[in-house]
Amino acid sequence: MADRSIDSLALPLEVRAKLAELDLELSEGDITQKGYEKKKSKLLGAYLPQPPGVESSLPQERRTPVTPSSSSRYHRRRSSGSRDERYRSDVHTEAVQAALAKHKERKMAVPMPSKRRSLVVQTSMDAYTPPDTSSGSEDEGSGQGDSQGTPSSSQGSLNMEHWISRAIHGSTTSSTNSSSSTQSGGSGAANALADVMTQTHIENHSAPPDITTYTTEHSIQVERPQGTTPRTVPKYGNAELMETGDGVPVSSRVSAKIQQLVNTLKRPKRPPLREFFVDDFEELLEVQQPDPNQPRPEGAQMLAIRGEQLGVVTNWPPSLEAALQRWGTISPKAPCLTTMDTNGKPLYILTYGKLWTRSMKVAYNILHKLGTKQEPMVRPGDRVALVFPNNDPAAFMVAFYGCLLAEVVPVPIEVPLTRKDAGSQQIGFLLGSCGVTVALTSDACHKGLPKSPTGEILQFKGWPRLLWFVTESKHLSKPPRDWFPHIKDANNDTAYIEYKTCKDGSVLGVTVTRIALLTHCQALTQACAYTEAETIVNVLDFKKDVGLWHGILTSVMNMMHVISIPYSLMKVNPLSWIQKVYAYKAKVACVKSRDMHWALVAHRDQRDINLTSLRMLIVADGANPWSISSCDAFLNVFQSKGLRPEVICPCASSPEALTVAIRRPTDDTNQPPGRGVLSMHGLSYGVIRVDSEEKLSVLTVQDVGLVMPGGVMCVVRPEGIPLLCRTDEIGELCVCSIAAGTSYYGLSGMTKNTFEMFPMMSSGAPISEYPFVRTGLLGFVGPGGMVFVVGKMDGLMVVSGRRHNADDIVATALAVEPMKFVYRGRIAVFSINVLHDERIVIIAEQRPDSTEEDSFQWMSRVLQAIDGIHQVGVYCLALVPANTLPKTPLGGIHLSETKQCFLEGSLHPCNVLMCPHTCVTNLPKPRQKQPEIGPASVMVGNLVSGKRIAQASGRDLGQIEDNDQGRKFMFLAEVLQWRAQTTPDHVLFTLLNSRGTIANSLTCLQLHKRAEKIAVMLMERGHLQDGDHVALVYPPGIDLIAAFYGCLYAGCVPITVRPPHPQNIATTLPTVKMIVEVSRSACIMTSQFVVKLLRSREAGAAVDVRTWPPVLDTDDLPKRRPAQIYKPSNPDTLAYLDFSVSTTGMLAGVKMSHAATSALCRSIKLQCELYPSREVAICLDPYCGLGFVLWCLCSVYSGHQSILIPPSELEINPSLWLLAVSQYKVRDTFCSYSVMELCTKGLGSQTESLKTRGLDLSRVRTCVVVAEERPRIALTQSFSKLFKDLNLNPRAVSTSFGCRVNLAICLQGTSGPDPTTVYVDMRALRHDRVRLVERGSPHSLPLMESGKILPGVRIIIANPETKGPLGDSHLGEIWVHSAHNASGYFTIYGDESLQSDHFNSRLSFGDTQTVWARTGYLGFLRRTDLTDANGERHDALYVVGALDEAMELRGMRYHPIDIETSVIRAHKSITECAVFTWTNLLVVVVELDGSEQEALDLVPLVTNVVLEEHYLIVGVVVVVDVGVIPINSRGEKQRMHLRDGFLADQLDPIYVAYNM
Repeated sequence: MADRSIDSLALPLEVRAKLAELDLELSEGDITQKGYEKKKSKLLGAYLPQPPGVESSLPQERRTPVTPSSSSRYHRRRSSGSRDERYRSDVHTEAVQAALAKHKERKMAVPMPSKRRSLVVQTSMDAYTPPDTSSGSEDEGSGQGDSQGTPSSSQGSLNMEHWISRAIHGSTTSSTNSSSSTQSGGSGAANALADVMTQTHIENHSAPPDITTYTTEHSIQVERPQGTTPRTVPKYGNAELMETGDGVPVSSRVSAKIQQLVNTLKRPKRPPLREFFVDDFEELLEVQQPDPNQPRPEGAQMLAIRGEQLGVVTNWPPSLEAALQRWGTISPKAPCLTTMDTNGKPLYILTYGKLWTRSMKVAYNILHKLGTKQEPMVRPGDRVALVFPNNDPAAFMVAFYGCLLAEVVPVPIEVPLTRKDAGSQQIGFLLGSCGVTVALTSDACHKGLPKSPTGEILQFKGWPRLLWFVTESKHLSKPPRDWFPHIKDANNDTAYIEYKTCKDGSVLGVTVTRIALLTHCQALTQACAYTEAETIVNVLDFKKDVGLWHGILTSVMNMMHVISIPYSLMKVNPLSWIQKVYAYKAKVACVKSRDMHWALVAHRDQRDINLTSLRMLIVADGANPWSISSCDAFLNVFQSKGLRPEVICPCASSPEALTVAIRRPTDDTNQPPGRGVLSMHGLSYGVIRVDSEEKLSVLTVQDVGLVMPGGVMCVVRPEGIPLLCRTDEIGELCVCSIAAGTSYYGLSGMTKNTFEMFPMMSSGAPISEYPFVRTGLLGFVGPGGMVFVVGKMDGLMVVSGRRHNADDIVATALAVEPMKFVYRGRIAVFSINVLHDERIVIIAEQRPDSTEEDSFQWMSRVLQAIDGIHQVGVYCLALVPANTLPKTPLGGIHLSETKQCFLEGSLHPCNVLMCPHTCVTNLPKPRQKQPEIGPASVMVGNLVSGKRIAQASGRDLGQIEDNDQGRKFMFLAEVLQWRAQTTPDHVLFTLLNSRGTIANSLTCLQLHKRAEKIAVMLMERGHLQDGDHVALVYPPGIDLIAAFYGCLYAGCVPITVRPPHPQNIATTLPTVKMIVEVSRSACIMTSQFVVKLLRSREAGAAVDVRTWPPVLDTDDLPKRRPAQIYKPSNPDTLAYLDFSVSTTGMLAGVKMSHAATSALCRSIKLQCELYPSREVAICLDPYCGLGFVLWCLCSVYSGHQSILIPPSELEINPSLWLLAVSQYKVRDTFCSYSVMELCTKGLGSQTESLKTRGLDLSRVRTCVVVAEERPRIALTQSFSKLFKDLNLNPRAVSTSFGCRVNLAICLQGTSGPDPTTVYVDMRALRHDRVRLVERGSPHSLPLMESGKILPGVRIIIANPETKGPLGDSHLGEIWVHSAHNASGYFTIYGDESLQSDHFNSRLSFGDTQTVWARTGYLGFLRRTDLTDANGERHDALYVVGALDEAMELRGMRYHPIDIETSVIRAHKSITECAVFTWTNLLVVVVELDGSEQEALDLVPLVTNVVLEEHYLIVGVVVVVDVGVIPINSRGEKQRMHLRDGFLADQLDPIYVAYNM
């Protein structure tokens, strides 16, 4: 490569200058890439031996000082307030390049986020490719002629098309492109997931400008190998998909990406976590141990530095008004202020005479013409707002002096342009707190304010009601001849209030007294050696700060002539101020480094420029270390135009302390200005260490001159007690001077801290009896009393004990290649607090034409550069579209508003890169699993410490006296026959349709007869033997019940199966098929409607129809009765099989014997006190678990009437269930969480209309949610609250708990205490311990009791590993012993080991005789103070979550639901969330209900909340559409299905972010 680049020194000076200028133009956005290349190749054409076929080369972006001979055209100016000019530094740019080069040695593989097509800005590159393993690294293996780029090893597993990359002429820049369009099952849309490609860049670090071959974007071609076709992916949720080797599908592109992420994370990046003490419960966050090698200050304690004596000159006026009066009367014709129009022509000259008379007129009108004579609106001492635009300094000046003469206090503020200007609300608060009722403004400005249709000025948000008063002379009445303002000597009254915006966005008013105002003007006059009638050019904002002090105040004291250059003119002609200096032979100019930089860019060989008249060029932001390069470059170029080096005078100022220091204009050219090259590493510890400029991370600072005349300065520690710093220590500059602000208006506490600070010596004694003012500037005093500033307190970020300045980070980010990437240099850097430390966030506006790949390349490099130079990790880097960040009135970035938007998720970035893995080093230490203590020791330990062994039981069935007729019979079939004989016409079942009318009902006799006919059909048509299995595929209803009893009558074993969904046969039918096959059903019984579905064409496409067993249609039944009804020989034989899909995606069928079935029915009857006279409303799916038992079995056993409401009908009519409960005056009702959610969401706004329809829930005693999970307390509470208005007793709502081994363990009955709620410490829970805490305490988790333990049920809490019994305070597995336990799993393979463990477990210690069933759920027992029905103290069972679902992360046990609850709270648009782990990475999937633009807002918020509340780092954030997270019939999330879908790339996500 070296031979290709031209030695830049061989190029003529002129060409070098032109090249540098071109670079500048490109970076400013003033020339397109194409135009740039064209001009560049033209310039270099003569010097570059171009081989055939190579496109014009692009340079490395590199800044060179612009040489005097360089020339360029005028520029269309960019939007105001661009920040980048303050941050120019060639040295720094080179340092950044070197830091990036270092990074190349250790390759960094970062998977690029995947975006849905609609989110990608369509660019000339059709698809977008992630940057490769590194971002900008040499390809190790590829030689010069190697034209075949292969995917790097981390993608070796990618099973996809070969990608052909073109290496263009010897460059190793192989550019690849992915255009994959996978058919996705979820939406069928082409799913564009960026594949991770190798993409390498080569960089030269020779002297600038250097020429590197670089492929232009037009030469990128995508080639598809012949014969490959897009893979079609099996449909999502398909049964076959789960058969992956170790849970990772083989051909998964996402997993390759995650694999890459895992590889990235395996590399040690930060120093390893230090050892530290872990308390019994508290997980301590790691406390940053101070680095033993960190630099420490070694100098002596500093002394306070005194400025020169303020020499009071005899003819200095006694007050500023007196000065105005003097000049207005003795030199009325002298020019005071000249304003310019946008063409640079003088618009208006205000003389001292006019200023004096007009100010008097304003003063008179303010005092006498507002309000009435008796009640004037404004009295002396009141505050009034000054609202003037930036192009009208004359009107502002007249109004300001009018206020001074009237002795009212002006509060200058920005013009509010719209009602929702960033920060304008805070300005309103300031005006309100100052008691402002009147706003002075100009005619033009008044016309431009937003108005209502009636012509009134709109009330701005947060503003007090104002009277707008126009100060133009023509609108004012003349003061009477005998009226004169009262002109006093300067005193301690407030002269004016200057507003200041704080770091958090709040606006404070700094009060400046009349004596401070005058003294400040005197000090400036002395320091700047101002003399009468000098001319000064002012480019700054004249309403505040340096612009106000020099251009409005000090100028009048000295009768100077100010040439005011409006911002709008600077935008059109950046050279205007230099031209005016020449035209008016001005002695002084007040500018910012930005104005100097713009002048450089726009400068060309102008004959009419000469700066010899300038004796002082005040650089207002000279205190910003990054202004130094603008000063140098400006001098370099304009020295030939007569600019002398000593003229450049940087100054430091702050709203609180006014001018802090200023460099004096000297005549002595031999004294060079002070320079310091400081080590950034040292600065981050607050220590000054001089460094050579060769080092990478240095900060070059220039002095800002000496302390102001009459002032004293010292430097104190920025945090804690204000101790004086040592001489080599960075601290906050503090000033003691009359010429400083005195308070924050109306805020005495903050005032005390800032304006009344007494610095201490190390002995603890104050250094002076006078208070000092904190300036908010960080710096030190160098040799010779020179003041140096290294940053602002507001920009300070303390990360892990080290200090970083936001400006320095901005400078580093802007120096990263390509510099032109950031739109107009608009970058915001701030810190947010996450997990007890500050984390750095960088937000940049990207140029409109940047591709996805550019962005990602740039982001990766910024991270590396900041890591290399500042040794600090960036927590989040976000890119937003150009011009979208909130702006300040002058067009800069409104930092606090940006931070606010970021935290509330309303920034809408187009790219986000989170790096929590590298930044967060203070996580608690992973829990080390102790070698298991034996179960015996645990038990002894519990006994010794007085803890009860956790066991409990429901009422004893043997002792309950009840007239239970059903007990006479062993079998349900017999109970039904008995009821058909004794109460033939008693209605057992009533089915409602969506209109709430009765669709069907069954009496005891009807059911018996129907069952008989079905039994005949099974024996005759089905030719079934007793014991054969029959699948019942029915919609929820009466047919299902009749078919079930028909099977019992025929001696067959029924299995209820949910029918396929007519709209979604493809995904639901395979499950039906699977259950039929696994249960070994000999035949299928169903209705005619379902038969048609099973034989439809869609069904044929989904499964092989020929393999179905015979299908019987019960809509047409034989008329005969069976010869006899089957009676089982033994109560332990199989009654029915209960199949369900668990939340972990396991299909498990359990065997229910006749004995268990009857015992279960009896237990429920006793708990809920069910009798034939009762009515129970059931809104559940009748296919498995307790839902099936309540729907089909309980009514037959207990004789009560069941009102059946299919949950699917609620989708048509959400109020159906509650109306039925009210209409039938039901006392007990059962529902599922999905039903409850439907009611809460669907009826939330309709409670009033339901009330008018007569809906009354006052009779409901128990409303039980049937579930197999932790009670969803938020949902039950919101349901109770919502329907309280309809007289629902909140105590009625409760939950039940069942699982595979026992379908009903707990159920809130009628008698017995109300369900209790406890709050447990979530951190202790992760260690399997239960610690109760107060409601609302941090990390508390509310848990609701899962209902009362059913009669005949015993429960114990056991350690799932050792099988030992546990004490009350431990979380363990719930084991259950009861007559209605299921008798085992029914599986094809008869997996005996699995079965024996789950159904026949014994404790390893203690009571080793009892046989228990393991529920697979974690929970704990707690003895409450309530009393049970039998008079004993009540034991409550709390279910925490399924053992299978729990995630082991960092040695602790996490329950997905806890993380999901936190995530759902993070942003209003997150409707649902599911988490799972993949190779130790936590994957969070969120459903976004909002525009796709919000997708990327969620990534940082999700990462923050999980870190903050769970101490976990999220590995992958997947944003998907609503409804993608699969949910089963019970409303439980199917996280494992989701995981399989994610890994097989079938979710069609909106965005996938891989956190580094």
